[in-house]
Amino acid sequence: MSDKKYYIAVDMGAESGRVMLATLEGQKLSFQEMHRFANTPVEKNGELHWDFNNQMNQIKLGIRKTVAVQKNIQSIGIDTWGVDFGLIDANGELLENPYHYRDSRTGESFAQAFKIMPENKVYAATGIQLMQINSLFQLIAYKNQKPELLKKASKLLFMPNLMAYMLCGNISAEYTIASTSQLLDMNSGCWSDEIIGKFDLPKGIFPDIIQPGAKMGLLKKELADEMGCLQIPIIAVGCHDTACAVTATPADEKSSWAYLSSGTWSLLGVEIPKPVINKISFKYSFTNEGGVNNTIRLLKNIMGLWLLQQCRRQWALQGSELSYPQIAQLAACSEPFRAWLNVDMPEFLGIGNMPEKINNYLNSTGQQTINDKGQMARVILESLAVKYHNVINKLEKLTGKKIEVLHIVGGGSQNEMLNQFAADATGKKVLAGPIEATVLGNVIIQAMAAGQINSISQGRKTVAGSFELKKYNPQNTAQWQKYIEKFPGSD
Repeated sequence: MSDKKYYIAVDMGAESGRVMLATLEGQKLSFQEMHRFANTPVEKNGELHWDFNNQMNQIKLGIRKTVAVQKNIQSIGIDTWGVDFGLIDANGELLENPYHYRDSRTGESFAQAFKIMPENKVYAATGIQLMQINSLFQLIAYKNQKPELLKKASKLLFMPNLMAYMLCGNISAEYTIASTSQLLDMNSGCWSDEIIGKFDLPKGIFPDIIQPGAKMGLLKKELADEMGCLQIPIIAVGCHDTACAVTATPADEKSSWAYLSSGTWSLLGVEIPKPVINKISFKYSFTNEGGVNNTIRLLKNIMGLWLLQQCRRQWALQGSELSYPQIAQLAACSEPFRAWLNVDMPEFLGIGNMPEKINNYLNSTGQQTINDKGQMARVILESLAVKYHNVINKLEKLTGKKIEVLHIVGGGSQNEMLNQFAADATGKKVLAGPIEATVLGNVIIQAMAAGQINSISQGRKTVAGSFELKKYNPQNTAQWQKYIEKFPGSD
């Protein structure tokens, strides 16, 4: 009897969504992209929202395309970015399109929050890096600006749980996605009564927390009939995409390793058994997010390739359409170590003219502005690598362990220049790949729920045996050290 099983992984990124058909047979994992679609926010009356109806229509279209090719689907899993959520009323209807985390309304609520509860107390209660995009500050903005909607809300559902609810009717909050919210007590893994009480949030809107691998329900009969398939089980994977990516990181668990989920955001951290919440982790702004199998992802959220993506967008608006390979070629020909950016400055967070924002920053820090596109791209990538160096040093201090290998996974692992810069700046061996770590982690958790994979360790070995990794050794470390030392405020 064949042990071949088929899974559907719905992977929603901040720029695009995909529906993937994955096949697991023995120790080999493979996948096929069945449907890809743009996932862009919509702006109305000065507010930035997700187009949720379109997201669901695209997901259903992707499932329909997949079952037309393979009827025998074991289960479906959905992962997305963190922090964003929708509010449903007592009738189960979505009150409005979910806000996009880059909407500007949270700036005011972020500042206001710490008049109610000091920053160090909020961090101590949750263990989460204080960022204005976090769900807590989005809820405070609701209280201030749309209190009538918050009063109508019956439940808060994070994006992947809201999507699953529309498919199967389950109301819950999966642990890894809930952990991004700054509303969870990471020591207990439960909602923080202290935070909810202090900010006078309606406690009844927070659903029960479930663990990765839990069965959420079956695809609604009317949807199954519409798509021409059986009522497929919906599994709660590591619903936060980074939790999935870490699950599929092909690490040798006998070594000391860190992961870098590289894409729009750079999420750099280590997997540990218990949260690290103390004065030092607060000072360094590290976050403790939930992982699969009761692990903690101790990590730093870094702005990532967002800066380059927004530069490319602006250049295109100005009539210069450049592919990422073309940008990389221009960067390779540009002067090394020309300037430095603190990539996590708040002014870089929003949508807008990124080259102008970067030049404003350079001007304000006494550096020369940049007009050349390749030079600007190179400065962004070098600055990211400096940030990786600093974060790894702090991770080693926080955990007391020397990191030997940096695994770079996700779409950003295709950026060979950044991978090499990461090796050079950190002095660590870098292993890049797989590109589709999020999808693979999604499938591994589904396969564990199905009994086809018995552990995360086995899943990681399966990934390592199924996909080729690219190795980068440190080079030019002396020059990089001079560059890093030149900018002592680069933390």
